Amino acid sequence: MRIKDLDLPDAVIQFYQNSGITQLYPPQAEAIKAGLLEGKNIVAAIPTASGKTLLAEFAMLKSILDENKPGKALYIVPLRALASEKYESFLKFKSILKSNGKGIETGIATGDFDARDEWLRDYDIIVATSEKVDSLLRNKSHWMEEITVVIADEIHLIDSPDRGPTLEIVLAKLMQLNPQIIALSATIGNANEIAKWLSAELVVSDWRPIILKEGVFFGDAITFADRSQRTIKEFHKDSAISLAADTLVEGGQCLVFESSRKNSEGLAARIGTAVSPLVAYDTKEKLRVLAMEIRESSEVETARKLALCIENGSAFHHAGLISEQRKLIEDGFRAGTIKVIVATPTLAAGLNLPARRVIIKGYRRYDVNFGQTPIPVLEYKQMAGRAGRPRLDPYGEAVLVAKTYDESEELMQQYVLAGAENIWSKLGSENALRTHILSTIVTGFARNMDELLEFMGSTFYSTQQEPWSLKVVIDKIIAFLVEKGMILEKDGLFATRLGALVSRLYIDPLSASMILEGMEKIEEKGIQYTDLTLLHLACRTPDMRQLYLRSNDYEWLSDLVMEHHAEFVHIPAQFKVDYEWFLSEVKTACVMLDWINEKKEEDIVKKFGIGEGDIRALSETALWLVHSMAELGTYQKRRSAQRAHELEKRVEYGASPELLDLIQIRGIGRVRARKLYDAGIRDMQTLRVSDPQVISKIIGPKVAVKILKQIGTSVITEERTEEQRSLRDFS
Repeated sequence: MRIKDLDLPDAVIQFYQNSGITQLYPPQAEAIKAGLLEGKNIVAAIPTASGKTLLAEFAMLKSILDENKPGKALYIVPLRALASEKYESFLKFKSILKSNGKGIETGIATGDFDARDEWLRDYDIIVATSEKVDSLLRNKSHWMEEITVVIADEIHLIDSPDRGPTLEIVLAKLMQLNPQIIALSATIGNANEIAKWLSAELVVSDWRPIILKEGVFFGDAITFADRSQRTIKEFHKDSAISLAADTLVEGGQCLVFESSRKNSEGLAARIGTAVSPLVAYDTKEKLRVLAMEIRESSEVETARKLALCIENGSAFHHAGLISEQRKLIEDGFRAGTIKVIVATPTLAAGLNLPARRVIIKGYRRYDVNFGQTPIPVLEYKQMAGRAGRPRLDPYGEAVLVAKTYDESEELMQQYVLAGAENIWSKLGSENALRTHILSTIVTGFARNMDELLEFMGSTFYSTQQEPWSLKVVIDKIIAFLVEKGMILEKDGLFATRLGALVSRLYIDPLSASMILEGMEKIEEKGIQYTDLTLLHLACRTPDMRQLYLRSNDYEWLSDLVMEHHAEFVHIPAQFKVDYEWFLSEVKTACVMLDWINEKKEEDIVKKFGIGEGDIRALSETALWLVHSMAELGTYQKRRSAQRAHELEKRVEYGASPELLDLIQIRGIGRVRARKLYDAGIRDMQTLRVSDPQVISKIIGPKVAVKILKQIGTSVITEERTEEQRSLRDFS
């Protein structure tokens, strides 16, 4: 099927033809035949790199450029990183003009959960995470009524206990606006159930633009699904290293999946040493530049380790890295500069990084309840789907690594020859439903129990289970919300002001209840509350991901609790199981305490056994909870609310109170702010009147130029060096 024959505006057809896309892949043609351009709902369950995104683009552009009823498109993604990737990809549509002569505008929304973000009204395509869309629905953003197309990317993640329930509720609510829904999925066992739920046409295909060979490596050969074999030269005793080196010899790149961060870092270093001689000289120059950028991104030891790997052509990628580092790695890999990435499975969840060969060395993952457990087949298929770069590779290979013959046979049956599992709604638990039932009542989607049950009947859960089976859980949640003063149950279900506030803040009603009860106890007991008191109050809520205890944590944390016992709202008895959970909460709070007290990130990383990316993730969640604490405390006129307000900015920037004026300037982080402050430049006004050369010496000439320009300062200096010239040039 040719692009020029599609029922799309001429400008869209011209755009794709100019981009070199003239023919559709078979699964894309099937989706067109199923009614994609006629406004029908579509579930496309097709492999990675088979053109799912193009289907979404067609539906979005057709709707936006509809002369009779131009609409907006909402593109829902599971991860922020994927949101950024899609946003950058859709910026290309700016060149396509609408009937008013303006180009198609793309916006991105991933941030604050208690804002309406009415500015998004000005955009035609809005890319957002499911959590952000949920918060926009709760805050009644008026522009959402203009949405005519919804894209649900990676919809199979509805099976995730963490993110699944929110995506499910969001789609159930959006269906009431009656937009066209395009759901993009990996190949799953029960795509027909998703299609039934969404009243959609189902397009299922295993077609790929590049042949995918799946197999298991054992001994000296890869055995593929058809039992053909390929012998691999032994470059190293570690099979994964030999497989990686073999890929480079053939001119390809590879992704290696390892089970843990520690393993991924170690393997990346060993692969780098082994493949360095295989990397071309001109590529090594680019790698050195990239390694320097990594070193400049952070002073933490992990950045130095990563830079050493990159100089050799390899890299590790996991959630312990900061986003800037992850982006440098991803861009370096896409450009073909980095040859091997060793990643934890989080990378497989959406980022588009295809490679000639995908090596799955670690197919087990640590589970808090069950220890090391094998990953699901669906997750393996997602990893394997990354193999084969369109237009670059003649084929793709996905290889599992076995240590014994028996294991190789087991992996062949368990993964290579197996079909992906069915996905299941995770909406049936009290924890998953609590926040969504409150928001459904607050937003008026349900005004009584019958309407609430009717709404729950529109969820994916009700496609798989009888909706009445939720009644017991719902009754329990309603009783909890009434008891906590968040809703009233009298001739219907109505939200109180407190309930509306909790829903707007986008926190679990249980978190809100724990925070309010804690603030009440502070006043009742006359607790001398400190930053630790409030941080622990935030960190003990179900919305905060608590850190695991290591064997050497128990003693020092118990000592800290004894020393600061008067600062805690509640301390369980040491012999109780709760005490260990309590220490996890305290450990998490201590990370935030060190963060706001300007402890070096390197020291925090070593002390708590976490990554720099973890510090950022924890501070983001803590900021949201401390902000909620301040709002809830203000609502109930608690004395500690003011302290919580003051704590907000400190958690956001990781700084002491005296730095907050300086740190709000873009480009001045906690470290630069401290340097300026200690040099006597203690606020924005002093910065404006300070000698630019002095500022340049403190924080470096490039940063000085950006910062001074930002605050509107003119700079006139003598031309003595290149650095000074850069300062002199701006005004």
